[in-house]
Amino acid sequence: MDKIAIISDIHGNITALKTVLKDIHSRNINEIYCLGDSIVKCANPDLVIDTLKENCKVILKGNCDDDVCNPNVPADKYWSRRKIGEERAKFIYNLPVSYEFYISGYLIRLFHACPFNLTSFFNPLQKLDKPNNSTISASDMFKNTEFIGKNSNDPIPDIIGYGHLHTPNLFRYKNKTIFNPGSVGMPIELNNGENGDENNRFSTLSSYTILEGLLNSKDLSSISITHIRIPYDISKEIEYLENCDMPMKNESIHDLKTASHI
Repeated sequence: MDKIAIISDIHGNITALKTVLKDIHSRNINEIYCLGDSIVKCANPDLVIDTLKENCKVILKGNCDDDVCNPNVPADKYWSRRKIGEERAKFIYNLPVSYEFYISGYLIRLFHACPFNLTSFFNPLQKLDKPNNSTISASDMFKNTEFIGKNSNDPIPDIIGYGHLHTPNLFRYKNKTIFNPGSVGMPIELNNGENGDENNRFSTLSSYTILEGLLNSKDLSSISITHIRIPYDISKEIEYLENCDMPMKNESIHDLKTASHI
């Protein structure tokens, strides 16, 4: 059986990324795929990019990556852009927005947020087919769209993996599956509310997902999807933030401590 690690939303948190990678390597996992948003929010986006390039077979582009690394945006507009430099910015901006593969007979499709763009998303806490202005329905997550380079002649995926939400989840929908690995670098517990809970030590853990099955096989066989939660040294990452000159670093410190977003 093959094992694929799906990680997402590192957001410049090198401490969490190194901890998660150590756990991944200890499990003899074959390949690592990243669903984007490697930069912004924490102090070491340059180190994060270099580490991902060394460890991941697949890296996708997220909305923060796209915003900051867009060549039409002045290079000095964002702190993270200055930190990573233009060579890394070009690499990030030119990453693909989706990736798909077969495992144990299931067609898996991965993207950062949804098949329409890098910002809209599916929120499992809402009713499955009643999205609001910022979210889409569960059924829309399986659509073939021009944004991801698909059309009506392409097969419909059996399993969707997406990031962006920062909250791990897994559920079935009309004989299909949607999963979110959560966030390595900036976990969010949607039910915690705006202020979060600094005493909730389980919500602030990094997370990722393991897919296990026969990679590249179209024959139906055993498959598993497992969520992993990993504690890391949050105090070390907060120290990095406190010692840098990144704007809005206090908001990031708040989010790291509470698993919420201001």
